Amino acid sequence: MSTTEPMNERFGELLEAFVTVQCRYQAALREIRTKLEILDEEFQMRNKRNPIHTMQSRMKTIPSMVEKLRRKGLAVTMENAVEALSDIAGIRVICSYIDDIYTLYRLLLAQDDILIKETRDYIKNPKPNGYRSLHLLADIPVYLAEGKVYVPVEIQIRTIAMDFWASLEHQLRYKEPEWVPKSLNEELFRSAEDIAAIDLKMQAIYNAVSELNK
Repeated sequence: MSTTEPMNERFGELLEAFVTVQCRYQAALREIRTKLEILDEEFQMRNKRNPIHTMQSRMKTIPSMVEKLRRKGLAVTMENAVEALSDIAGIRVICSYIDDIYTLYRLLLAQDDILIKETRDYIKNPKPNGYRSLHLLADIPVYLAEGKVYVPVEIQIRTIAMDFWASLEHQLRYKEPEWVPKSLNEELFRSAEDIAAIDLKMQAIYNAVSELNK
């Protein structure tokens, strides 16, 4: 038997099992998206502007789950995927200003049916490559025929500028070899620093305009 046959069999089993739980993750994404839309609309009514620029949701693909399970040294099963992978479902929230990120964070913390299990603040503590974003791991309630279940969703909240840098940096590293020359890594890092400085400047300008309009 070829070595590819067991791999294909495991992939098929994972795919079949994933279909049975996929609806839960999709429902959790709809739930958190609806909550964010409501918060955005209420903020607009009170403050005459929307803190959310855009939102993008995604589900982790089967090959991506298989790869991550193998990196963790785990057997390729749906049970392991659900237990060990916290980012099967994710939503990215793009804001105009840095303060909007923390406003949304506070509003989400105030939701009594959402459990924020983990917070990673890569804005105050950027990654070594310059990446900035606020990452939350939240348990979202989903109401099924058999009752309420909580489904984990990864929430990334970042500014337009942070998303611009992160998206292009990801594309560059996806298309190029894993090894990137030190000089290019340094250029990418400096670009992240420049963009972060612009973010702070735009926040300051917005704050100044808001004061003038009071």
